[in-house]
Amino acid sequence: MRCVIARFPFDLTRSGVLDSMKGVKPEPVTGESVIIGRRHYPVKQVGQVITRQDRRDFSAGEVLRAMALLGFTCRTRPEAAPARIESPLQRASAMLGAPLSV
Repeated sequence: MRCVIARFPFDLTRSGVLDSMKGVKPEPVTGESVIIGRRHYPVKQVGQVITRQDRRDFSAGEVLRAMALLGFTCRTRPEAAPARIESPLQRASAMLGAPLSV
Protein backbone atom coordinates (compact mmCIF):
# COMPACT_ATOMS: atom_id res chain seq x y z
CA MET A 1 0.00 0.00 0.00
CA ARG A 2 1.30 3.42 -0.91
CA CYS A 3 1.04 6.03 1.82
CA VAL A 4 2.57 9.41 2.52
CA ILE A 5 4.27 10.01 5.86
CA ALA A 6 6.09 13.30 6.47
CA ARG A 7 5.64 14.28 2.80
CA PHE A 8 7.51 11.16 1.60
CA PRO A 9 5.78 8.28 -0.21
CA PHE A 10 6.24 4.77 1.22
CA ASP A 11 5.16 1.38 -0.14
CA LEU A 12 4.20 -0.46 3.03
CA THR A 13 2.93 -4.01 3.43
CA ARG A 14 1.70 -5.80 6.50
CA SER A 15 4.47 -8.40 6.25
CA GLY A 16 7.09 -5.67 5.71
CA VAL A 17 6.01 -3.89 8.89
CA LEU A 18 6.07 -7.19 10.83
CA ASP A 19 9.60 -7.89 9.56
CA SER A 20 10.77 -4.36 10.41
CA MET A 21 9.43 -4.55 13.96
CA LYS A 22 10.77 -8.05 14.63
CA GLY A 23 13.30 -7.90 17.44
CA VAL A 24 12.44 -4.29 18.36
CA LYS A 25 11.74 -3.89 22.08
CA PRO A 26 8.62 -1.76 22.69
CA GLU A 27 9.03 1.44 24.64
CA PRO A 28 6.51 2.29 27.38
CA VAL A 29 3.19 3.40 25.86
CA THR A 30 1.99 6.79 27.07
CA GLY A 31 -0.32 7.79 24.22
CA GLU A 32 -1.45 6.27 20.95
CA SER A 33 -0.27 2.73 20.27
CA VAL A 34 -0.25 0.03 17.60
CA ILE A 35 -0.50 -3.68 18.29
CA ILE A 36 2.01 -5.54 16.12
CA GLY A 37 2.15 -9.25 16.80
CA ARG A 38 1.37 -9.48 20.49
CA ARG A 39 3.18 -6.30 21.50
CA HIS A 40 1.94 -2.75 22.01
CA TYR A 41 4.26 -0.20 20.41
CA PRO A 42 4.01 3.60 20.67
CA VAL A 43 2.98 5.04 17.30
CA LYS A 44 6.03 7.28 17.05
CA GLN A 45 8.38 4.34 17.62
CA VAL A 46 6.71 2.36 14.82
CA GLY A 47 6.90 5.37 12.50
CA GLN A 48 10.58 5.87 13.24
CA VAL A 49 11.42 2.21 12.55
CA ILE A 50 9.45 1.83 9.31
CA THR A 51 10.34 5.21 7.79
CA ARG A 52 13.85 5.66 9.27
CA GLN A 53 12.97 9.29 9.95
CA ASP A 54 13.18 11.37 13.09
CA ARG A 55 10.04 11.26 15.23
CA ARG A 56 9.64 15.01 14.95
CA ASP A 57 9.24 14.78 11.17
CA PHE A 58 5.84 13.05 11.15
CA SER A 59 2.64 13.08 13.16
CA ALA A 60 1.14 10.19 15.08
CA GLY A 61 -2.01 10.54 12.98
CA GLU A 62 -0.15 9.79 9.76
CA VAL A 63 1.26 6.55 11.16
CA LEU A 64 -2.04 5.57 12.81
CA ARG A 65 -3.86 6.00 9.51
CA ALA A 66 -1.31 3.89 7.62
CA MET A 67 -1.25 1.12 10.24
CA ALA A 68 -5.05 0.98 10.37
CA LEU A 69 -5.21 0.64 6.57
CA LEU A 70 -2.73 -2.24 6.78
CA GLY A 71 -5.01 -4.00 9.28
CA PHE A 72 -3.16 -3.43 12.53
CA THR A 73 -5.11 -2.66 15.71
CA CYS A 74 -4.56 0.95 16.74
CA ARG A 75 -5.42 2.44 20.10
CA THR A 76 -5.82 6.14 20.71
CA ARG A 77 -4.92 7.98 23.88
CA PRO A 78 -7.42 7.17 26.66
CA GLU A 79 -9.57 10.07 27.74
CA ALA A 80 -8.95 11.32 31.26
CA ALA A 81 -11.82 10.96 33.69
CA PRO A 82 -13.26 14.29 34.79
CA ALA A 83 -11.91 15.40 38.14
CA ARG A 84 -14.42 15.01 40.95
CA ILE A 85 -14.77 18.14 43.03
CA GLU A 86 -15.23 17.43 46.71
CA SER A 87 -16.24 19.82 49.43
CA PRO A 88 -14.03 20.09 52.52
CA LEU A 89 -16.70 18.15 54.47
CA GLN A 90 -16.66 15.29 51.93
CA ARG A 91 -12.86 15.20 51.92
CA ALA A 92 -12.66 15.09 55.74
CA SER A 93 -15.34 12.40 55.86
CA ALA A 94 -13.45 10.28 53.32
CA MET A 95 -10.23 10.67 55.31
CA LEU A 96 -11.97 9.52 58.51
CA GLY A 97 -13.66 6.63 56.71
CA ALA A 98 -17.08 7.51 58.07
CA PRO A 99 -20.13 7.42 55.81
CA LEU A 100 -21.21 10.81 54.56
CA SER A 101 -24.70 11.94 55.61
CA VAL A 102 -25.96 15.25 54.35
